[in-house]
Amino acid sequence: MSQPFTLPTFYVPHPARLNPHLERARTHSKAWARDMTMIEGSQVWDEHDFDSHDYALLCAYTHPDCGGDALDLVTDWYVWVFFFDDHFLQFYKRTGDLAGATAYLDRLHLYMPVDGGSTPEPTNSVERGLADLWARTIPAMSTAWRERFATSTHHLLAESLWELHNINDKRLPNPVEYVEMRRKVGGAPWSADLVEYAVGAEVPAAIAATRPMRVLKDTFSDGVHLRNDIFSYQRETESEGEINNGVLVLEHFLDCGPQEAANAVNDLLTSRLQQFENTVFTELPPLFVEHGLDPAQCAAVLAYVKGLQDWQSGGHEWHLRSSRYMNSGAHGQSLGIGMSASRLRFASFTHVPHQGVGPSRLPDMTMPYQYTISPHLDAARRAVVPWARAMGFLDAMPGVTGAGLWNEETLRGFDFALCAAAINPTGTPDDVDVSTGWLTWGTYADDYFPAVFGRARDMVGAKLFTERLEAFLPIDGTATPPPLNAVERGLADLWPRTAGTMSTAGRLQFRQSIMDMCRSWLWELANHIQHRIPDPVDYLEMRRLTFGSDLTMGLARLTRGQALPPEVYRSRPMRALDNAAADYCCLVNDIFSYQKEIEFEGELNNGVLVIQNFLDCDAPRAIAIANDLMTGRMRQFQYLVDTEIPLLCDSFALEAPARAALDGYIQELKDWMSGVLLWHQKTSRYTESELRWRLVGPPAPTGPTGLGTTTARLLDLIHR
Repeated sequence: MSQPFTLPTFYVPHPARLNPHLERARTHSKAWARDMTMIEGSQVWDEHDFDSHDYALLCAYTHPDCGGDALDLVTDWYVWVFFFDDHFLQFYKRTGDLAGATAYLDRLHLYMPVDGGSTPEPTNSVERGLADLWARTIPAMSTAWRERFATSTHHLLAESLWELHNINDKRLPNPVEYVEMRRKVGGAPWSADLVEYAVGAEVPAAIAATRPMRVLKDTFSDGVHLRNDIFSYQRETESEGEINNGVLVLEHFLDCGPQEAANAVNDLLTSRLQQFENTVFTELPPLFVEHGLDPAQCAAVLAYVKGLQDWQSGGHEWHLRSSRYMNSGAHGQSLGIGMSASRLRFASFTHVPHQGVGPSRLPDMTMPYQYTISPHLDAARRAVVPWARAMGFLDAMPGVTGAGLWNEETLRGFDFALCAAAINPTGTPDDVDVSTGWLTWGTYADDYFPAVFGRARDMVGAKLFTERLEAFLPIDGTATPPPLNAVERGLADLWPRTAGTMSTAGRLQFRQSIMDMCRSWLWELANHIQHRIPDPVDYLEMRRLTFGSDLTMGLARLTRGQALPPEVYRSRPMRALDNAAADYCCLVNDIFSYQKEIEFEGELNNGVLVIQNFLDCDAPRAIAIANDLMTGRMRQFQYLVDTEIPLLCDSFALEAPARAALDGYIQELKDWMSGVLLWHQKTSRYTESELRWRLVGPPAPTGPTGLGTTTARLLDLIHR
């Protein structure tokens, strides 16, 4: 059978090595699989299937340095996970048995007690294997690792229902949704956790949840899954009826053939691996210092990083050899750096800023929801100018510029009250007024941050500034320090007006959303210091924070959340709903702000530019693709509302008040999306006349400049 496309040249920067205990692992794993009834009598595999897949070879390549006992156990885990995948396909995906799949998956978490307690009697090979493996693994690992591994395993198992929903509905996911969900159902985060066991070094609990460690696991996972999608395309599309495959997703999204789609998936794989490398070299060293890791802890993290690199190279080598995949003619020709990898790396660091791009031709943007405007719009418009003046938003910034970032005419043209009145059309006068204040403050802070810290590339000063903001968000109502600038003054005013009626849990959640947004600006600054256009996936995921999506959607959640259990908000459909809405609005902003950011500000963190860089296309094509992504995210939002949210309500047995609260929350998301689009269409913030004023506007700082000089000014102000 001919292959549907030629395998691309893969970016594999580290050589694969083979564990010397391979034959021992082959013998052991086969005996173990027989004991678990995974070969004879399983109706899934026979002996030929097991031998030809050669999972021991996979583990010997991906864990080249571990001892024989560890390799045996790791190999058994991989036998189990692949058996689960094929068992689920045979008994649930092929039959479309959603109810049976749900009941089957719900039992599996019982076989992973974090405290090592007893488990039910297994009723099938998957349960039997999981019970055995869990008991053999956890004695060597900490409670923190057990919790992480149990969570990864739960995602791997439970989110298989997402794939089954797509198959039953004949629904291809959009690219953003696919990458996010593939991490869970594909199992690579689970593999990353097993790397800690194999190398004998756990990631310190203090840093396990930080951005650098999350990015390392996510980029590793995306690399593993995207590679697998290329190799497994023929088997999945021609033999299994699978539609959850990255090549197929991009075929549909880009309206292209399999070869072009496979090349695009390989480019994304390359970009994710290069993001992994960038994170290791630029984000791990300061992370070690900030958290005060001792040499042994640093060595453990680096051993983990090396283990992930070994897995990438070894996994690639196994795909070239396993009968499970399409690999005819691939030996020796798909390994190396490649022109694609070189182009992506070169292009990411060589963008020329301030290129004249002119006004963008705006596409027709999908918006199925009609906006409405609060009757309190005019009152909010009248109130915002004197409030902004009192906060100092219209003042000069001492030591930085001779004129303010904004003037009164600018502020009126921005019309943040219109946005607040559209995203909160049923709110009280105070609600609309406070929302206008938050939108004004957030936008001013977003302009202030690069003006003060971006020009000087002052990361130290930026971190000091950002961490001080938390002092103006007291949970218990304690006094705040005297504000040193307009950003702090505005925050000190807005926080008590908003958080005063919240519960302690609500205040903690609200504060977290504010600080997540402010800290995300450090990521933008880091890209500017490196002069690096970000990776597409990293960009979209961080853009939700830099845009303040969690902050504004968090306000809606806090007003509705009392009637809903917290686990409802933590569920996959609700998180997917939030992310789809956020991505739609973020891309709206990126399209409207393209000229402002690229031509007038020299920005690197813009979705249209990221797409241009990744696909090597012009701006009109990149804008069209960004709009297609917006459309895909909107369709996903509608699908979730119509299909998955009703199932979620049933699964949690929500009663009428809770369902009404959930309906209200969804309506607020609809208002938010339609209001954000309306505001972008009406505001003067992105018009060329406004941009010309801002280009002439604040002059360059006088006196010493460069790394650390803004820090010195800030410290001077603090100690006055």
